[in-house]
Amino acid sequence: MIHFIQNRLEEIGVNSTLAETLDFGIKIIIIIIFCIIANYIGKKLILRYLTRLIARTETKWDDIILKRKVFHQLSHLAPGLVIYLLAPYILQGNERWYAFITDAVFIYMIVVGILVINSLLDAVIDIYRTFKVAKEIPIKGFIQVTKIFFIFIGGIFILSNIIDRSPLYIFSGLGALTAVLLLIFKDSILGLVAGIQLISNKMLAPGDWIEMPKFDADGDVIDITLTTVKVRNWDKTISTIPAYALISDSFKNWRGMSESGGRRIKRAVNIDINSIKFCDEKMLDRYSRIKYISEYIEKKRKEIADHNATLEIDDTFLVNG
Repeated sequence: MIHFIQNRLEEIGVNSTLAETLDFGIKIIIIIIFCIIANYIGKKLILRYLTRLIARTETKWDDIILKRKVFHQLSHLAPGLVIYLLAPYILQGNERWYAFITDAVFIYMIVVGILVINSLLDAVIDIYRTFKVAKEIPIKGFIQVTKIFFIFIGGIFILSNIIDRSPLYIFSGLGALTAVLLLIFKDSILGLVAGIQLISNKMLAPGDWIEMPKFDADGDVIDITLTTVKVRNWDKTISTIPAYALISDSFKNWRGMSESGGRRIKRAVNIDINSIKFCDEKMLDRYSRIKYISEYIEKKRKEIADHNATLEIDDTFLVNG
């Protein structure tokens, strides 16, 4: 069965070298055809059926997973699995090509797996944001650390497959690269530590109004990531603050004021002190024609006149009365 096509071609008079080449080409075409079929079944049939099924459910988390294209990314595994399963049978006897194709498929499946995990973690963030606790405890920074971890592990397996060494061999050599890795991921490590402190102490949450003059930030927190915090200022500009700066420096959080149901508003009113004096009759006559204070002036005039009349006060001098 291994050389069935090649033998048939040689029986009809085809040169052995050409028959071997054609045999290999036909086998590759067979694998490609099966990949196309698997891709069609995965995307056009199964994915379409899942989409219709999810649309009928009342839960929201499955809609979020579908929106984040988790199943779409997962369907990319179908062609890789077909090649990985058929290669030992179809390419048997072509050890060089068999090793190359299986290694390439292994790397492809690792990359697809990482994409699936990233999409699933994005869906986890969206699902978590539907809960009330998300306003107090953001998890985006932790999810980003998880993404970096899986990408790092995936990269180790890809590298071990390329150099044909065990992943343990690469892990054992990472000790010498620790200083380099700490330098490369300095901001990420500082951001992770700062994020844990901010969340555990409930110092910051999306939607909080914070004020940090050092970074010209005065507005609402719109996003908290592994390394940065984004603030939408009142003039609609965006200030980006390093996460660790919120721990090392001071900032003002107005959350308590918002939760109390009130809000402090600061306004400056400049008054010329030379313009402050007692109102005379001429001024009172002019002010009484102002609609919003006319009733108040008439009431006060009557009240003062009655008071002075009761006590028989001489109001010809302003010091009296």
